[in-house]
Amino acid sequence: MSAGKATQEPQTTSDMLEPTPELLAELAEASQKLESATPEEIIAWAAERFGSKLTMGTAFGPEGCVILYLLSQIAPETRVFNLDTGYQFQETLDVRDQIREKFGIDVELLKPEHTVEEYEQLHGGPLYKTNPTQCCFDRKIKVLQRGAAGNHAWISAIRRDQSPDRAKASIVGWDKKFGLAKINPLANQTKSWVWRMITEHGIPYNVLHDQGYTSVGCWPCTRAVMAGEDERAGRWSGTGKTECGLHTLDDSPNA
Repeated sequence: MSAGKATQEPQTTSDMLEPTPELLAELAEASQKLESATPEEIIAWAAERFGSKLTMGTAFGPEGCVILYLLSQIAPETRVFNLDTGYQFQETLDVRDQIREKFGIDVELLKPEHTVEEYEQLHGGPLYKTNPTQCCFDRKIKVLQRGAAGNHAWISAIRRDQSPDRAKASIVGWDKKFGLAKINPLANQTKSWVWRMITEHGIPYNVLHDQGYTSVGCWPCTRAVMAGEDERAGRWSGTGKTECGLHTLDDSPNA
């Protein structure tokens, strides 16, 4: 797996996993059986079921770092990528290096079509100021759609207790937006469980979490949270926006 690879071969029909009634029934049954399973058991099931067609997208949040640690123990050959929007904090990118050094997992950086400079020139300035949803779509959603090419399933690090939309997440399900099975090994876990894992296993994490950043995204749209605020209150603060669209249940591609 080479670092910084930004493109993949186009996805063909034969590469795609079709959401047949049989597959959807299989995923639903697996989700029900895994509802009380540990994250390790869920990841092991996913690795066995999807093999080399399993991938993971990470933004190097604490949950994602825990999953990277578990992957290094269970399925270290799993391809992992990061959506390198061009607006990430340097502290976020530093975690990538620390994960590689400690666990041997080289997270691939998937980049948008245009650099930040090109993108802002195209839109007459930073689009995150005027249309953050479009910015997220162009620099995250479209990149994940490309990154999904040739894969059948992806692992996410969401927890159900993070937001009302994420509360509806199944352990295993079909992601209509990206045409993949979606595995959520930490859906039933809590913030305290995640940080206990980080402490007990010496898992690298973003140092911004020590500075009041409970959820870290792109630097222009992320702030530290105040006492008593929701852990995602620092994302797109003041806009009413709470998700970039990767994990919303809306089927539309630019949700």
